[in-house]
Amino acid sequence: MTQRANVTQSTQNAMRIPGEWAHHESVWLAWPAAKDLWEEDLPAAQKEFADLCRAIQISEKSEHLQILVRTEAEELEARAGLKGLRATFHRIPYGDIWLRDTAPIFECDPETGAQKANVFQFNGWGGKYLLPGDDRVAARIAETSKLPLQKWDFVLEGGSIEMDGVGNLLTTEECLLNPNRNPGVTRESIEEKLRESLGVKYFLWLKRGLLLDHTDGHIDNLARFVRPNEIVIMKPSSKDDIQYEVLEEIRALFHETAKAGCGLMKVHEITSPGSVYDSEREIMPASYMNFYIANESVVVPQYGTPNDAEALRILQSLFKTRKVIGSSSKAILTGGGSFHCITQQVPSLEGRL
Repeated sequence: MTQRANVTQSTQNAMRIPGEWAHHESVWLAWPAAKDLWEEDLPAAQKEFADLCRAIQISEKSEHLQILVRTEAEELEARAGLKGLRATFHRIPYGDIWLRDTAPIFECDPETGAQKANVFQFNGWGGKYLLPGDDRVAARIAETSKLPLQKWDFVLEGGSIEMDGVGNLLTTEECLLNPNRNPGVTRESIEEKLRESLGVKYFLWLKRGLLLDHTDGHIDNLARFVRPNEIVIMKPSSKDDIQYEVLEEIRALFHETAKAGCGLMKVHEITSPGSVYDSEREIMPASYMNFYIANESVVVPQYGTPNDAEALRILQSLFKTRKVIGSSSKAILTGGGSFHCITQQVPSLEGRL
């Protein structure tokens, strides 16, 4: 299957969702605690979670941590694990830790600095993982934040879209047009919904995501903006890479798109992690693209493969004003995602970078 550049332009002008590199007031995360979900990987996942938080909060200028916990016992456990960090703990029910998909998408008006929490429908990634609390956690976070709340009547996960703050949005047909999300939706109708809710100008559609990704092709495992009109993607580690065909299709699409004049001007490449196995020797959907851009750092998943160091080196060259930090994410990946999947930033004009 060969992908073709599929670009749509709208007449909408106001992009209200800043690029992730814009200043963050805080970041929302949820403490991994569900023993029935994580099983023997829970202690390692908690350590990787704590290491991520420490890599985000490297100085007084770093964003504040907003941490969800479900019970008093879990709050005590989380406080111990995150000792020394600036964090506020919130007793809010949630199913699991994937707040990129279940939390609000926060916006910040570029002129006034006014903030708002956009709350979308959530149906357990197309009904595959229906966990108590996940369909309500976005509204509860918005209420706790004391920000104006805007509800939207369609299913959308934050990991399924990637925006650069000047009007470009990346996504996949496999996810946004999947009938398990919004049955009967057309590309034109979902674009109209995204124009209205997020102020998108350009849409660039990929066909599909990584193999074995149970999110049905989330874009934050495939391609990320590093600044306006500039992206980073992965190239296969070898012809034996299980993601070889997918990654080659994406490379062809983006290099074609860069020439098509849709606004994307520059494409950078990082070699993929290659084959990463879990404890049962099953291949995992590992990706370096699932990094999180914090105020002063960029936290990059590491999987113990030979390409880990290259990923850090290239990303450091792209984020010269931030410290690029590699941190183990293999235990968190057993749950299906990585650092970007478990974070949701709150942008603010105050102290903007």
